[in-house]
Amino acid sequence: MPAPYVIRGSVLLPEAELMWRFSRSSGPGGQHVNTSDSQVELRFDLARTEALPPVWKERALERLAGRLVDGVVTVRASEHRSQWRNRETAAVRLASLLAEATAPPPKPRRPTRIPRGINERRLREKKQRSDVKRGRTGRGWT
Repeated sequence: MPAPYVIRGSVLLPEAELMWRFSRSSGPGGQHVNTSDSQVELRFDLARTEALPPVWKERALERLAGRLVDGVVTVRASEHRSQWRNRETAAVRLASLLAEATAPPPKPRRPTRIPRGINERRLREKKQRSDVKRGRTGRGWT
């Protein structure tokens, strides 16, 4: 990997804690496809890492609970024919996944009231529309 991948702020993905596994990609290819291990599987032990602050770690463990297997998050990449590009893709995908999982929760929405003027205007327009439709009936013409 050419550069450390930033999760958020000054927190980086530690190269020592990344576990790489390579296998043959599925899908179409030429003669080269049967001999090259271009699919990349990147594993990161989220439960045992010391790279994340404790608050972030708890938040990520909670939000990624469905993706974790024994506290390990796994990302696969096989879009490219090159193993190097698949490594890049997997690392960026893991960094963005962890950034999203460790993000602080959004601020709660403050409930607001609808202004009286808007409500009155809506009712007035409904009344006008009702009068227009009532005027289309054939009653009282004779």
